Amino acid sequence: MTTITSIDAMAKAIVDAHRATLALPLAPGAVAPTPASDDPVFVAALQAAHTLGFIHADALCVARAWSHRTRRSGQFDASAWPDEAVDFDMAPRPRTGAFAPLAQPIGLYAVMPDAAWTVRMARAGVPTVQLRFKSGDAQAIRAEVRAAVAGVQGTGAQLFINDHWQEAIDAGAYGVHLGQEDLEATNQESLDAIRHAGLRLGLSTHGYAEMLIADRHSPSYIAMGAVFPTTLKQMATAPQGTGRLRAYAALLRGSAHMAIGGIDLNNLPSVLAAGVRDVGVVRALMAAPDLDAAVAEWKAALTPA
Repeated sequence: MTTITSIDAMAKAIVDAHRATLALPLAPGAVAPTPASDDPVFVAALQAAHTLGFIHADALCVARAWSHRTRRSGQFDASAWPDEAVDFDMAPRPRTGAFAPLAQPIGLYAVMPDAAWTVRMARAGVPTVQLRFKSGDAQAIRAEVRAAVAGVQGTGAQLFINDHWQEAIDAGAYGVHLGQEDLEATNQESLDAIRHAGLRLGLSTHGYAEMLIADRHSPSYIAMGAVFPTTLKQMATAPQGTGRLRAYAALLRGSAHMAIGGIDLNNLPSVLAAGVRDVGVVRALMAAPDLDAAVAEWKAALTPA
């Protein structure tokens, strides 16, 4: 198993087994990795993950997990994609210092650009809503957050505030959602303040490396995306597709997670088939001519038969 030929054979076996479900086109300028390692399984899995179109940071996560699982199980199995938390060096649960869990499942999650839309969604019966208000005006931000918090009172909706964590604490919001860039810009003291205030925390991810970063913070939920192409936000990574979504969800099966990005009622069945029942929606709800009817249809579609 230590020769170049066997490494190539293992890499080919992995690619052949998972090309149909996990492959994406290689990113422009992507260069095949040249790992300095004497572990043939690691080298083969890294090579295979690159061929399948995983970005380098994610390919490294896959290779380490494949190596760990092979050593743990005592055998190399090209057909079984790694999905055990222990092989990705994820801490066991329950954990001390974790953010508070959600009071109810995420279900349908409406991500809205201002307080008016956020409140409208909550009053239409959407169980989880997010205010994603982008502005450099501190006074406007404070007003929008307070309006959203006040407006969802009595609806039962779980309200998350994107990015503006201090305003969320001050206004008494249910939770805070941070993207990866927001998370990088938020120091541990700020994260501790969110947790100590009792707010829930949601984190965005776009692949294995970001999922592992998010998991180390023990958030209330992890968002996985973008599943499908979307024009609402410039994405640094390609749409992940439902094959990868299934793999990500399997790894996160011990914690709350959701899918987001280009999901509509036409492609929702493929998301549900990937094992994900909580989804984030933006345009599909905002464009609905009858919001109450649309929310009812979405909730019915997300309810297990």
